[in-house]
Amino acid sequence: MNSGVRTFDMSEADLFFVPVYVSCDFGGRNGFPVIGHARAVVASAVDVISSEYSFWNRSNGADHVFLASHDHGACFHAMEDKAMVNGIPEFMRNSIILQTFGVKQRHPCQDVEHVVIPPYVSPEKVKSTLIDYPVNGRRDIFAFFRGKMEVHPKNVSGQYYGRRVRTEILRKFGKNKQFFLKRHRFDGYQSEIVRSVFCLCPRGWAPWSPRIVEAAALGCVPVIIADGIRLPLEFAVPWPEISLTVAEKDVGKLAGILDDVAVTNLSLIQERLWDPKVRQALLYNDEVEVGDAAWHIIAALSNIVSRFDHRRVSRS
Repeated sequence: MNSGVRTFDMSEADLFFVPVYVSCDFGGRNGFPVIGHARAVVASAVDVISSEYSFWNRSNGADHVFLASHDHGACFHAMEDKAMVNGIPEFMRNSIILQTFGVKQRHPCQDVEHVVIPPYVSPEKVKSTLIDYPVNGRRDIFAFFRGKMEVHPKNVSGQYYGRRVRTEILRKFGKNKQFFLKRHRFDGYQSEIVRSVFCLCPRGWAPWSPRIVEAAALGCVPVIIADGIRLPLEFAVPWPEISLTVAEKDVGKLAGILDDVAVTNLSLIQERLWDPKVRQALLYNDEVEVGDAAWHIIAALSNIVSRFDHRRVSRS
């Protein structure tokens, strides 16, 4: 709002951000995220800006930026099969989407100009936690996960949630003393992360999860178990150097994999992970700071604008 990239003169703007936040009305019964209203909400916003301003029609929305911080981005559905069938709304397909969803393969939910961004984690909460638990302090939990792990017979198949990865973690390591696994919410969640060496980050409805950012920001090595995931701000965050990736089919081998890393290159991974630049790149501050998440997103958008300009020059 107050950064140097903002202008109040619409004729000067390279891009237009459309401030529609459908996630403000997100919750449903039994923890199932309900976002069926999203298409209508965004469509109504497009109706307003296309009828009251000339800029949308000038480019058919190509220079307009939307936020889609949902499981499968602007496909607006938590379940992947239905999200893929729905696809991105036609009126958004020419625009730029800032989305937390990203995969390496072709996918209809990212078949649009987009930037994969970090999910929001409160920087104030992270800083408060690190005051009590320094990032290089004692870590007495070897492998940590707190979150939804299906045990109901109707859901353990993974057909609807997590591809059975979380269920398999609980089944295989629930009684392993090296693994601290909890299924219920806890207000002191971050104090557990900051005491952990490895933080398990299995897929849920989608491959991405806020816990990837929470783990990295609090110095716990993210163990990413989500085949094909494309991580946020890969151009700015050295994910291969600060995290581990385990194939979903190998989740039963986690104990051995983590033991091997602990006795070989754990200290090098932690040294790179604990670089303050990593935490800075993943968190959003109230005012944009050099190197923070918003700063990198603006840089990515600037690159998109440069590509647009190059295409215009080439055509002329």
